[in-house]
Amino acid sequence: MTRIAFIGLGIMGSPMACNLVRAGHDVVGYTRTRAKSEPLVTAGGAAADTLAEAVTDGEVIITMLPDSPDVQAVILGDEGVLARAKPGALIIDMSTIRPDVARTVAEEATTHGFRALDAPVSGGEPAAIEGTLSIMVGGETADFEAAQPILEAVGSTIVHVGPAGAGQTVKAANQLIVAGTIELVSEALVLLDAYGLNTELAVSVLASGLAGSTVLQRKSAGMRARNFAPGFRVDLHHKDLGIVLDTAREAGVAIPLGAATAVLMGALRAQGDGSLDHSALLLGVERLSGRRS
Repeated sequence: MTRIAFIGLGIMGSPMACNLVRAGHDVVGYTRTRAKSEPLVTAGGAAADTLAEAVTDGEVIITMLPDSPDVQAVILGDEGVLARAKPGALIIDMSTIRPDVARTVAEEATTHGFRALDAPVSGGEPAAIEGTLSIMVGGETADFEAAQPILEAVGSTIVHVGPAGAGQTVKAANQLIVAGTIELVSEALVLLDAYGLNTELAVSVLASGLAGSTVLQRKSAGMRARNFAPGFRVDLHHKDLGIVLDTAREAGVAIPLGAATAVLMGALRAQGDGSLDHSALLLGVERLSGRRS
């Protein structure tokens, strides 16, 4: 049993924390919205009233937060993890943030006597619930090895991809591929629908060929049913594509299709659909095609 502080109990963090409890760990969660702690408490974990209370005795501290400023505030802030936790604790940030921020967090953690990994995840809410997330980890090899028993409770594919910040760079590439694929699936569905074809039958044969993908498998049914309940919100993918563009620019890499997809995601958000699932890119294609007002 490891004493784990889990900070951030949203759509992804809540089932991840619950899976850690089921794996036999002692988990204390903290989130600004107290009601979001209820699934963790029901699963056998505990809820803290403050960040300091959550992290004080934590051997491992996991953060799952929306954006880079949130991670900076929670870990580096005056009342944050580095100020309140015991030196020697292993900090695992599983948020999706800028690679340069992940490197800064790791440097500051080391300076203060902590160990730190950036370990963003892929797979969305279903994989978070199932405990089958893909986890791309940046940091020191020894810290990765120490974290593996923890990560195995929430993921099925866990890869050490390089030094601090490398996990976030790989995650940026992941978000580029996912957004681009959702956009192309959206365009294909609108095209098929325009010809009056049975999209369920069409998707079944497409999924068995070279066009098949996890995105097509997991997202197409909801898209065809116009069910855009968020598993991963447009707002968050918009943020992630900003990270992708900045990361590519820093390296001098051209990503023309990625840039176009970022524009389309931003337009969808500007039209008031930021709270929907990112598969709502379908709505944007329909609007551009004059098939939706």
